[in-house]
Amino acid sequence: MTETLQFVVQHGYLLLFFWVLIEQAGMPIPATPLLLAAGALAGQHQLKFALVVIIAATGSLVSDTFWYFFGKRKGPIVLNFLCRIALEPDSCVRRTESTFTRFGLQTLLICKFIPGLNTAAPALSATAGIGLPQFLLFDWVGALLWSSAFAGLGLLFSRQLDRVAQDIEQFGSWTLVLVLAGIGGYIAYKFYERRRFLKEVAGVRITPEELKEKLAAGEALTIIDLRHPLDLLPDPQTLPGALRISPEELQNRHSEITRDGEIVLFCT
Repeated sequence: MTETLQFVVQHGYLLLFFWVLIEQAGMPIPATPLLLAAGALAGQHQLKFALVVIIAATGSLVSDTFWYFFGKRKGPIVLNFLCRIALEPDSCVRRTESTFTRFGLQTLLICKFIPGLNTAAPALSATAGIGLPQFLLFDWVGALLWSSAFAGLGLLFSRQLDRVAQDIEQFGSWTLVLVLAGIGGYIAYKFYERRRFLKEVAGVRITPEELKEKLAAGEALTIIDLRHPLDLLPDPQTLPGALRISPEELQNRHSEITRDGEIVLFCT
């Protein structure tokens, strides 16, 4: 048995609980490899599969419940914060809200399998007015599905995973270097794409102060509120004279937009 698996056996279920708890809280430490390892150990009768699934799901539920109550008090502020630490913060909020609008409560059943959505969904559930009993039920079932899926894969391929771990140990530190290089390259690419996007739109952005001055001066402006309907639940107010049109409706409702002056769009 490799040193990695021995480490998991030694610390057992407590390590699994806190690892999943921290990962679901938003920390960039994926719990999937640990679930696979725990499942593999269950296949070798070093851990109990049922306990692995329940403990991992419990850690996820505890973390999600915290974000649910925090989201109930702070609403979109929490969602924006969680998306800021994502690799694609400019689209994270809209993507999360669109997914929740499409699937509703069922989002909690699949969100664990979608990076970024798994942390934001509990806070969004509170913002959308989902009751605590419904949230706990669907989130618990979703956590069980997620933990059993990856632990089950580890159980199914326990012998193969053990051989892979032994092969990795033979390569030594070069394996870690290659993994870190791959992760670093992916993050660098996402950062470059984000910087390029911001540079492209920098010249067409307007600050709130500049918009306020234009409104006070009576300039001809058409203001379009692009916020998602879920954003309007805790904060239904908008700017004076603004049209509420979602990005998905722009093509069909473009005739409502006056072209006499500047057009200003804003969202969350």
